[in-house]
Amino acid sequence: MGDVPAIAMRKVNKFYGNHHALRDVTLSVAKGEKMVVCGPSGSGKSTMIRTINQLEEHQSGTIEIDGEEIWAESPNMDAVRRKVSMVFQHFNLFPHMTVLENCTLAPIRTRKATPSEAVDLAMAYLSRVQIADQAHKHPAQLSGGQQQRVAIARSLCMQPDIMLFDEPTSALDPEMIGEVLDVMVSLAGEGMTMVCVTHEMGFARKVADRVVFMDAGQVVEQNDLETFFTNPQNDRAKEFLDQVLSH
Repeated sequence: MGDVPAIAMRKVNKFYGNHHALRDVTLSVAKGEKMVVCGPSGSGKSTMIRTINQLEEHQSGTIEIDGEEIWAESPNMDAVRRKVSMVFQHFNLFPHMTVLENCTLAPIRTRKATPSEAVDLAMAYLSRVQIADQAHKHPAQLSGGQQQRVAIARSLCMQPDIMLFDEPTSALDPEMIGEVLDVMVSLAGEGMTMVCVTHEMGFARKVADRVVFMDAGQVVEQNDLETFFTNPQNDRAKEFLDQVLSH
């Protein structure tokens, strides 16, 4: 997995006015590791993952990607965003563009791919997520599960080293969740470094090397998969698991 972590966060703090959203968050993600982040609503999970590519700026502490410190105005931020792709809860596809156009835009603009190279790349990844036959449709013509698979393909078109998933199935109807999780399980099997905020504990059990539990803006437990599910150390984590696993 290499000595330099893919992601290193040290004592990261984030405030929204008087609200202390992240409190001294310290985490390290090894190259190739699959880390699942869970916890109750409002615990800081999404804020934490969004600081990794500086969609949310942190006020103190340090964040490093492949050993390089980043902050919102850091000169290497564009390069970081090329290697760290994010899949959002609500897809964030451009509604006026076709599926194919959504996938080719960033490679052409930021990786300087030619249009034909970008199309070849996009079609390869759309095939990878089993949605190439929808390439010329607009997002509104697709189901939620299909749109999220397009969003994953669009992220892959940036050929990232790290993929961040911010509750990628929480906006989906139950019958569509499986098709998105199947794609993510497959990606995990290929060695992609992944950080995934999710309540899908079945997915966590399939892919996670480590589970991180957050509460009130803090990392209150992090453990290997087996220990987290069979012997959680934190009372709040036990309570959360009891609630999630009983549904």
